[in-house]
Amino acid sequence: MALAFPLCIVRHGETDWNVEGRLQGQKDIPLNGRGRDQAAAVGHILKRDYPEVLGFDFVSSPLSRARETMELMRGAMNLDPAGYRQDDGLKELTFGAWEGYTWSEMRQRDGAACAAREANKWGFCPPGGESYAMLSDRIAGWLAGLKGPTLAVTHGGVARVLFGIVCGMPPADLPMVDIVQGRAIVFEGGKARWV
Repeated sequence: MALAFPLCIVRHGETDWNVEGRLQGQKDIPLNGRGRDQAAAVGHILKRDYPEVLGFDFVSSPLSRARETMELMRGAMNLDPAGYRQDDGLKELTFGAWEGYTWSEMRQRDGAACAAREANKWGFCPPGGESYAMLSDRIAGWLAGLKGPTLAVTHGGVARVLFGIVCGMPPADLPMVDIVQGRAIVFEGGKARWV
């Protein structure tokens, strides 16, 4: 999907569940101290290296880790921390019944399902959860509603599917894309670059 304007994506800062390797999905886990530092840092980086973003529309996932990242980032940009909107469409991929577990715990609980996911990360849907294919459809719908240059604070899964939708990366490769915290990705002209 070709975008007519730039889209800047920021993954929320680190949480304790990130450190522990727990599947967060749509559980509302807060930032930890390092995550708060990452959020402020990405605001400083964007203000310095991509100042045009200051005039973008700002939107966030409603999960607290994304909202706090947005507010700290905007504060570091000398913008009103509350000057953004929320959109449910930007929530993370949900792992359903698997949320809260580590991969090691899940392999012990349901090794066959974990093996099925490894064989097809794009299409596999955990019990009560969402597949990357389903998430991609949700995010394509969100993209279609954008009206102009946008900065969105969201989640790793969302950023991964954007590489497929906007840049044409093959679906099988998307679940393995590393989306780092404390940095931003700018999608423009069918390409992506880190800021």
